[in-house]
Amino acid sequence: MARKRHSDEDCLKILRQVELDLAGGADVAKACRSAGISDATYYTWRKKFGGMARSQLSELKALEKENQRLKKIVADLELDKLILKESLDFLKPKI
Repeated sequence: MARKRHSDEDCLKILRQVELDLAGGADVAKACRSAGISDATYYTWRKKFGGMARSQLSELKALEKENQRLKKIVADLELDKLILKESLDFLKPKI
């Protein structure tokens, strides 16, 4: 079976569908099979997106993007700090 890439919104939609099937009395294997995903995928998505609404998902994406931006800034500042340290060592008078 070919692997599919699902967007986060699709994952939430499929999770809701599986939860409705489970509430209707189906077991996890049948509910996942009808949604077209494996049990392992269901449990992974439930762990990642469990109880999350679309607004929370967009907020999570924004926070992840901001986190990446801040990590890049910290890395640039660390590099600048190392360069300044090396130049200071080079300019120090040797006694």
